[in-house]
Amino acid sequence: MDIAAIALTVVGLSLFEIITSIDNAIINAEVLSGMSKKAQRWFLLWGFLFAVFIVRGFLPLVIVWIANPGIGIMEVFTAAFSNDPKIAAAIEATSPILLLAGGVFLVFLFFNWLFLEPKNFGLKGEKFFQAHGAWFFTVMSIFLTIIVWYALKISSMLGFAAVVGSTTFFIIHGFRQFAEAQEKKLLGGNMSDISKIAYLEVLDSTFSIDGVIGAFAFTFSIPLILIGNGLGALVLRKMTVSNIERIKKYKYLKNGAMYSILFLGAIMILDAFGYHIPHWVSPVVTVGAVAYFFWKSKIDIKAMEAALEPRQA
Repeated sequence: MDIAAIALTVVGLSLFEIITSIDNAIINAEVLSGMSKKAQRWFLLWGFLFAVFIVRGFLPLVIVWIANPGIGIMEVFTAAFSNDPKIAAAIEATSPILLLAGGVFLVFLFFNWLFLEPKNFGLKGEKFFQAHGAWFFTVMSIFLTIIVWYALKISSMLGFAAVVGSTTFFIIHGFRQFAEAQEKKLLGGNMSDISKIAYLEVLDSTFSIDGVIGAFAFTFSIPLILIGNGLGALVLRKMTVSNIERIKKYKYLKNGAMYSILFLGAIMILDAFGYHIPHWVSPVVTVGAVAYFFWKSKIDIKAMEAALEPRQA
């Protein structure tokens, strides 16, 4: 990759990390407001280092290692930073398995949001899908059946990868629902700062999985994933303590995040089936989706401010 391609990839990764973790940043800001200044500083420094180097740095290595069980975790680590051609070739050969599992996970994530999660309706049709939320399980069952059918024509492992992607979604979704349920305890003020920090780290780890899996739609380079996601996490931590109330006004940013997830999931699935998508497509699509919904949010904010002006006068 040349410098321009690397820069575009890092920008795309950072932006994707930011928009997929905004909900997490809002929760963090609300919980941190009820903690001591010392605990806040500890979380923002050491919590940031844990989030970047342990979660967003180590997790991609683990995912690559799981997809390549014949390669030791230390070999994956050294190959990630030394470009060992033998290890790189082995990872490349098994990349369709990782891509299909990740792509199915992301598509499930998008349709769960579209059918079942409360949202600000940013596009026509979103209200219709939410009104028919019970169809989520039917639609996704049919989708998974079709994907597995075509994957099995290529290899049994590819078919298995599709099932792993759906299974991962339900496991992570379950953990996330449990973690979000603990938010009430965090905001209730009946827990120590240490307990709150521990819960925040669990929440952060749960929310970060979307960004880590989606990162493979941009690149298989672990250093680039670490840099891109790390920069995104750093910007997010800054937002947590300074601009979170302003960010909350941009109510369609979550829509931009979810449509980015859909596009990246589709790219990963197509790539897994041999339709190689140029590396610049993922960051361009991500930037485009976020820019559109940022612009839509901006228009909504201006309309609300214009409506309030006569009352203030």
